Amino acid sequence: MSHNFKMVATTIFGLEEVLATELRNLGAQHVEIGIRNVSFSGDKGFMYKANMALRTAIRILKPIKRFKVFDEDDLYKKFQQIDWERIMNVDSTFAIGAVVNSKNFTTNSHYISLKSKDAIADYFRHKYHKRPNVDVKHPDVKIHVHIQKDLCSVSLDSSGDSLHKRGYRNLTNIAPINEVLAAGLVLLSGYTGDCNFIDPMCGSGTILIEAAMIANNIPANINRKEFGFEKWSDYDEDLFFTIQDSLLKKIRSCHFKIMGFDKAPSAVRKAKENIENANLTDFVGVHHVNFFNSVKEVFGPTTILFNPPYGERLDIDIQEFYKKIGDTLKNGYPDSTVWFITSNLEGLKYVGLRTSKKIPLKNGDLDCRFVRYDMYEGSRKTKKASQ
Repeated sequence: MSHNFKMVATTIFGLEEVLATELRNLGAQHVEIGIRNVSFSGDKGFMYKANMALRTAIRILKPIKRFKVFDEDDLYKKFQQIDWERIMNVDSTFAIGAVVNSKNFTTNSHYISLKSKDAIADYFRHKYHKRPNVDVKHPDVKIHVHIQKDLCSVSLDSSGDSLHKRGYRNLTNIAPINEVLAAGLVLLSGYTGDCNFIDPMCGSGTILIEAAMIANNIPANINRKEFGFEKWSDYDEDLFFTIQDSLLKKIRSCHFKIMGFDKAPSAVRKAKENIENANLTDFVGVHHVNFFNSVKEVFGPTTILFNPPYGERLDIDIQEFYKKIGDTLKNGYPDSTVWFITSNLEGLKYVGLRTSKKIPLKNGDLDCRFVRYDMYEGSRKTKKASQ
């Protein structure tokens, strides 16, 4: 019988609570929220499931050692004390990623990676007169080093490539949104497939795809070619396919409309191709429409969620652009819950609508707000009077 062990799922700042909820719903034990990460316990099968199903995780790490560390030489010595044969052999290829947040270390993360790599290589060379090779692109074993103040955590990266690389997105536009962030926005909005969904500035379609996968309960990483744990010596292929089958049996069908608009024909083409790659063509429609000239054409409650230009990489008149967003929503989109993310906090002032929620998030290095506006059928006064 498989035993439980501790794991850590990393995420984007602001999505920790969402990830913790995902983990609990999936069946994780001892879920604890950190900063940009959530720790939990589960067995090997759960590690496979977490990689396949979690929408807001970037990596699933399996800790192998924690120790106090005071400088680079101390790190090298402590690395030499780890029993590396339990993790890899001399013919394995490996790669190391490091994150350092400590005054004890004046060097950068790259140097810490190199020092750790040397320690592992020397460990094997002293014992076998041969050293394992580094393969940055496609290693057998990926090791993650995290130094916080004087505490170093060494983990195996069970994911391999970052979990935002879902496997469906071949084509992108100038400022594509990360898949993990897109999924996080949909989950934060509360959308579950129980109403219509519109992304009125859909770009290459990432938000639409993540929304459709949530609406139909399709595992987030079902289109991925491989995970890091598939190269581990204890990989259990039968268990992997058993877990995968159990997740696929939980897929349901969403009967509401999921639609995207974009004013650029090239974006519409890219979105359609990515949607096809994700096998979601039956669930998502994309239309060549300028949102500012549009009105709501679907009946009933609708979630509108989008990632408008912030003015960072796309040159726009912020005041005019954000005012147009507000006017279009006010005039054409009644009975809608509207969400969008922006780093342009100045731009929000020009929308001319009152936010009912503002959630701080990060999009890459940008400090953002994820804002909600409630567009009622008729005016707000009429709505209140009828209650």
